Amino acid sequence: MKLLVTGGAGFIGSNFIYYIQKHYDDDILCMDALTYAGNLETLTAAAKSPHYSFVRCDIADRDAVFKVFEAFKPDIVVNFAAESHVDRSIENPGIFLQTNVMGTQVLMDVCRKYGIKRFHQVSTDEVYGDLPLDRPDLFFTESTPLHTSSPYSASKAAADLLVLAYHRTYDLPVTISRCSNNYGPYQFPEKLIPLMIANCLNDKQLPVYGKGLNVRDWLYVEDHCKAIDLIIRKGKVGEVYNIGGHNEMANIDIVKLIIKTLGKSEDLITFVTDRKGHDLRYAIDPAKIKAELGWEPETMFADGIKLTIDWYLENRPWWERIVSGEYREYYEKMYGNR
Repeated sequence: MKLLVTGGAGFIGSNFIYYIQKHYDDDILCMDALTYAGNLETLTAAAKSPHYSFVRCDIADRDAVFKVFEAFKPDIVVNFAAESHVDRSIENPGIFLQTNVMGTQVLMDVCRKYGIKRFHQVSTDEVYGDLPLDRPDLFFTESTPLHTSSPYSASKAAADLLVLAYHRTYDLPVTISRCSNNYGPYQFPEKLIPLMIANCLNDKQLPVYGKGLNVRDWLYVEDHCKAIDLIIRKGKVGEVYNIGGHNEMANIDIVKLIIKTLGKSEDLITFVTDRKGHDLRYAIDPAKIKAELGWEPETMFADGIKLTIDWYLENRPWWERIVSGEYREYYEKMYGNR
């Protein structure tokens, strides 16, 4: 099978490529614009496979995307490509609309032309808004109304609705997954867990929004990749599947756990002005994907966070090059003269 993975040089996309390489001999084309969060160094090991190739391309560039599809002719497209950092969306919403909405439309248009077998949209639980902290009995289901809080989540909700509209209007074979917060190897160090690990190791202040009481449902990235793989191969066309980790934790508790694991002092914690429109709690009910596809999270948070911290300890050059900005030189070194 020929698999085109957009945004494959990002956190979840790269982990998905490694997951597929571990379990299949599928031909994989990684397509990525290599914006600030795309890191081609992450895929150095993946590139050793004869079944892997890479092309630099922005999903919103219609002419370039059609050329890629004409050359590769994929069977399945998995769209990880997205601007995804909420703070950045508050500062500059337009970029998020361009990539997350218009880029998704371009991909579906080209999928219609080339008759792909499945277009899978990777979305987020943030499209549902948030849940109150004092109602632990409430969870997001696939029928929860969309109620976005940030330009980022609004752009993802818009893309989801567009994907479902293309299915109904053009009979495009689509699926959508909405996941909770991911963590694990290769996560860009502006996100909570890798940022806290990196700052702890460098004895820098640990910025925590508000009082750190916001609750997230944490999903180990490999579990997420397994779920997506099941959906694209066995999921029902036109359906939405929620993917959750059953690991709810307040942000401050995660920060303190990282501090304790690394033997640092809680004096490093610095409470900063809360994010605008900061969602209180996310929690997913993954009953549908368990019932239909037999998926459930396998990695408990206590195990996953240890694996994650160990990975960042063992791969300091990877994230230190990101912090310094040197990682952006890799593409030119590898592909600049080709």
